[in-house]
Amino acid sequence: MAAPQTKGRWVEIEFDCLPLRSVTRLDVPLDASPVYEQFILRVKHALKKHGSHNAYYLHRGHCQFHLTNAEDKGSIDFRFEGTVLTDEMDLETRSIDVSIELEQETCPWLTEPCVGFLVESVRQAIVVEFNRYIEAGDLKKAQQRVAAIQAESDQGEGFVGMYL
Repeated sequence: MAAPQTKGRWVEIEFDCLPLRSVTRLDVPLDASPVYEQFILRVKHALKKHGSHNAYYLHRGHCQFHLTNAEDKGSIDFRFEGTVLTDEMDLETRSIDVSIELEQETCPWLTEPCVGFLVESVRQAIVVEFNRYIEAGDLKKAQQRVAAIQAESDQGEGFVGMYL
């Protein structure tokens, strides 16, 4: 007799995404909570480090691996936050700069080298899932936005900005 099969996802991953080009203010509101203030400072740092073009800030990220088919055994949860950079056409992930932390696990056999392997697996899962996120979005709008930027650049003899 064959074992019953379970169908589902191998990796559960979710995140909130903030396109950095949509950030218009970086000042911290006077009544901001300390948690929100720290979030704004991390976004500000991401903007300074990566710029806003083709850059997305992922936050409240969660990635869970299931190593067994038992709810209470073999689950490993990570949280992550950071920046994803896409290609020039905004169609594919080019690189990621995220912090990843082990949040909890129900896996007594988990060792430190395994955690390192799984942290890299989270990075790979983020790339795959962000590409799926892009595909699910409105690619025509992204392509139109890139075409508009290129047209603006062409009209300005290749320069976008002042005093370049």
